[in-house]
Amino acid sequence: MDRIVVIDYGSQYTMLLARRIRELGVLCTVEQADSVRVDSDVKGLILSGGPQSVYEPNALSLSSEFLDSSIPVLGICYGMHLMVKQLGGEVSKGSKAEYGLTGVVFAEPEIFNVPSRITTWMSHGDEVTGLPKGYRVIAQSVGGIVAGITDGRNFALQFHPEVHHTQFGSDLIAHFLFNVCKVSRDWRISDFAQEQIEKIKKIVGTKRVVAGLSGGVDSTVAAVLTARAIGNRLTGIFVNHGLMRKNEEIEVPRTLEALGVKLITVDASDLFFEKLKGVSDPEMKRKIIGENFIRVFEKQAKEIDADFLLQGTIYSDVIESAASSRSSDKIKSHHNVGGLPEEMNLSLLEPIRELFKDEVRVLGRELGIASSLVDRQPFPGPGLGVRILGDIDREKARILKEVDAIFLNCLNEAGLKSVWQAFAVLLPLRSVGVKGDRRAYGYVVSLRAVHSAEGMTASWYEVPHDVLREASARITSQVPEVGRVVFDITDKPPATIEWE
Repeated sequence: MDRIVVIDYGSQYTMLLARRIRELGVLCTVEQADSVRVDSDVKGLILSGGPQSVYEPNALSLSSEFLDSSIPVLGICYGMHLMVKQLGGEVSKGSKAEYGLTGVVFAEPEIFNVPSRITTWMSHGDEVTGLPKGYRVIAQSVGGIVAGITDGRNFALQFHPEVHHTQFGSDLIAHFLFNVCKVSRDWRISDFAQEQIEKIKKIVGTKRVVAGLSGGVDSTVAAVLTARAIGNRLTGIFVNHGLMRKNEEIEVPRTLEALGVKLITVDASDLFFEKLKGVSDPEMKRKIIGENFIRVFEKQAKEIDADFLLQGTIYSDVIESAASSRSSDKIKSHHNVGGLPEEMNLSLLEPIRELFKDEVRVLGRELGIASSLVDRQPFPGPGLGVRILGDIDREKARILKEVDAIFLNCLNEAGLKSVWQAFAVLLPLRSVGVKGDRRAYGYVVSLRAVHSAEGMTASWYEVPHDVLREASARITSQVPEVGRVVFDITDKPPATIEWE
């Protein structure tokens, strides 16, 4: 099977790039820069982006033999700077950085069969200021920064074609794969499913597995996949930590039981609120929540003599927790990755760890899971614990549950089905207002709605003003503790989707 190798320089989008390639039906593997091997099945190399500058003292590099070989190379962002520097060109600190949506104009759009101007996703501070011998500029940003170069065989792009928000990004990648590297399409998500089922059988053997189930698509798909491998030796554990959305502690177990998965429900809300009392730091919150989830799972596992814990960890969790690469920057610890305790009595089983949210949904459909579960909005494992900024208690959780439910109901009533994720955040401050001709001093809540495909990037969703007005009116009238409502209009990056 033909293969493309992505060399990882620590980009938040490295596995997203691999996912885009697999989506096009091509086998792709990710390797570290200091240990990459190019075998006969490798038809092309892609150098990922990364957080470093190529002129930093310990900047990651690439052996010149790869650039001099007959294997085509595509450099992206940091990968572009690395190619330019090692081939004798010049990279400098830019006079201005480019982040987020940026227009790019192609001098030779016919190469890729794309329009002469497209919108791309940029995330860089350095820029190319001198070309290597034999290379020419084929694209520039609207700010005049070099955005694409080629020597006819190798290519380099300043922007990220793998990110969902880059127009014609898949076309640009496809050109490199099929027109330059001449690879064949022979990889399918069904292959991945069968591979994982066989791996689970081999790893688990005759032992038992407990699954941390939240009702979300990730844990549900992981459970169904594992059940295909080991049958009734899988037992689901639903933990009510008191920080779920309104009424989900009742609704989610019903949904999971309808799937035919053996389920144990545990109300551990007192434990979680006690452990989180007085804790404001978001990293500490995630670690406390992650550790106490594990302790509950361990207790239940001991009662049924299970050796493995199944988690619905996906690659965006891994990346943001900096567990994907030695050179990645940690954005935040996810409760199921960076928030795990150092000592555990269970072995982890994470069969969808290398997939992104949209890929998990495709796999879910492949496994025959109902769309009501597959298309469910993402919800963080720590739940409202990372949507209540500052310290947490039951009263704040109650307030936020009401606000969140009102906002989601307003979106549903307006028929806004294309919102990828929407939620409310309780801010750690109060604001002066007027209610019934009297001074009020209530909480401030922020509403957030985003559009995304895989969770690695997101743009804020332009909710119609009349819907926002209705949501604000209902929240401030039905939740007396809230005195002010604001709407978050920040993309990811520079923000993350969640506030903490």
